[in-house]
Amino acid sequence: MEYWQAFVLGIVQGLTEFLPISSSAHLKVVPAIFRWNDAGVSFDAVIQLGSIVAVVSYFWKDLSNITLGTIAAVRNKQYKSQEFKLAVAIALGTVPILFGGLLIKVLVKDYDNSPLRSLTAIAIASIVMSSLLALAELFGQRGAKEKRQFQRVRVIDGILMGLAQTMALVPGVSRSGSTLTAGLFLGLDRVAATRFSFLLGIPAITIAGLVEFISIAKKGFGDVGVAQLLIGLLSSVIFSYLAIAWLLKFFQNHTTWVFVGYRLAFGALLLIGVGVGWLK
Repeated sequence: MEYWQAFVLGIVQGLTEFLPISSSAHLKVVPAIFRWNDAGVSFDAVIQLGSIVAVVSYFWKDLSNITLGTIAAVRNKQYKSQEFKLAVAIALGTVPILFGGLLIKVLVKDYDNSPLRSLTAIAIASIVMSSLLALAELFGQRGAKEKRQFQRVRVIDGILMGLAQTMALVPGVSRSGSTLTAGLFLGLDRVAATRFSFLLGIPAITIAGLVEFISIAKKGFGDVGVAQLLIGLLSSVIFSYLAIAWLLKFFQNHTTWVFVGYRLAFGALLLIGVGVGWLK
């Protein structure tokens, strides 16, 4: 892998991790379009750590308040505090994807080359998720004045959005897209669903990145050297932070329809590209 390719993939990771369009899909498709070697799921997971640095930095105040508030709630036995509810929601919401990821590790021996990571599977997943996001936008946003804001996130929201998050184990689904879609169906407003989606993703992405980093370090980096990983991480940090800030501001005054259209077009073009032999 060339240094500039690692930088580009870091940009792709950063821009697509938090937008509801699937970072894993784009990290698979971009090399296919330009005829680069597929860096593999391990490289993808490691540069996701850059996105974690960005989201933790951006939400440091929220994370501090949740942590300190949870400690105070436990000490004072005030388990109805919002900080405690958020902490429990994030913790319980993380369990399903960890369990699902473990199952894939055990049952799928060669995940890099499995049918789940094929361009056809990615295209179908993108189209399906585009349809679900459209339904969430149509029906979940009815009575927008009554939509719940971030301060009213419940434990059950975390559990159900966590279950939706497991869908992202299939490339093309999008972790942020699946949780955002679930949040809209549950009655959260767009900004609240997006903010909680970001916070919910911190444990899952961090654990996945660390596990894959240990794995790739043991097996050797192969064509992906340490320098390339560091370059990918750095560009991922920068562009992840920019994507988070932009998306939260965007959803203050806009709907998700632009992402519905993008995902539908993305999936359709992939199917066409595979069908005519442009992409393999």
